[in-house]
Amino acid sequence: MESNLEKKQRVNLLMDCYEELLTDKQKEYLMLYYEEDFSLAEIAEDLDVSRNAVYDNLKRAVASLEDYEKKLHLLEKHIQRMDLIQRIEAEQETSREELNDYLEMLKKI
Repeated sequence: MESNLEKKQRVNLLMDCYEELLTDKQKEYLMLYYEEDFSLAEIAEDLDVSRNAVYDNLKRAVASLEDYEKKLHLLEKHIQRMDLIQRIEAEQETSREELNDYLEMLKKI
């Protein structure tokens, strides 16, 4: 089960990938909740809406982000690239053949 911190990190990463595909309203709700760390009540007060409206809008916005990721896989590919880069950096004595293998993997991503 995903912790609150893990969910927050995932949503922030998804926002980095897909923010431009969201509506201004979705961006605002997500930014206030996940980046500015406002509570549902604080957002409701700031935007003059109900707490339930905030919850529903956040839920729909996160679902949109997850749907984009399911279709486009940008975050998954980014994580794969970063993993390969870390493996290359960690291995001081990586053979030329291994480096070429890693480069081929990166090209496929």
